[in-house]
Amino acid sequence: MSGRDTSILCLFDVDGTLTLPRQVITPEMQTFLDKLREKVVLGIVGGSDYAKIKEQLGSENVPSGYDFVFAENGLIAYKDGKLIGQQSMLKFKGEEVLQKVLNFALQYMSQLTLPAKRGTFVEFRTGMINLCPVGRSCSQEERIQFSDYDKEHKVREKFVEALYKAFPDAGLEFAIGGQISIDVYPVGWDKRICLQHLEAEGFKAIHFFGDKTEKGGNDHAIYEDPRTIGHKVTCPEDTIKQLTELLFKD
Repeated sequence: MSGRDTSILCLFDVDGTLTLPRQVITPEMQTFLDKLREKVVLGIVGGSDYAKIKEQLGSENVPSGYDFVFAENGLIAYKDGKLIGQQSMLKFKGEEVLQKVLNFALQYMSQLTLPAKRGTFVEFRTGMINLCPVGRSCSQEERIQFSDYDKEHKVREKFVEALYKAFPDAGLEFAIGGQISIDVYPVGWDKRICLQHLEAEGFKAIHFFGDKTEKGGNDHAIYEDPRTIGHKVTCPEDTIKQLTELLFKD
């Protein structure tokens, strides 16, 4: 791509950054990213599994529309459409530890009273466990309802505190992710893990864009990392606005 600066990488969270939470990418955002890729290198780092990222960003765009795709925080890593890394949380931590966490989490969630409860409260992924008090099978309306309730009652914040209190020495991180869930993964397996695949690339600048950058959010660690230039965004429109100011100023 002529005129493309391959020394700059723009790395994006998905939910709340490129799309609305668990929603499909808009044509406006896709057009903007296509234009952006003519200028710099593009990457995605999402907490979701690879299938969900493809669903949100379009199977015709993932992985071919991005230079790097990191699913499950980067534990599943693709470069130029080819798998370059994969790590298993189960192999790393073992069944006994993870089952204790799951048993505690299921009991804790069973005692919560929420505006709605649906199904799939635990999703066991390759590199992490996703805990969801409302249930991942909730409707979009129920998702928004829970998100509003959570902002007022700090359901996930209190859940995270309880998990840390119950498992202080398990070597696990508990981070608020997306709109409705909590990600559980080994210490150090946050979104910074994707950076190990980028260190040999020789980028002069890695600009990371994410919305959950506050302490306790699953974008916080990579946002604060000295290897990245962090940009906090509030929504996909804000992502476009900030990038336009950063890279498309005349």
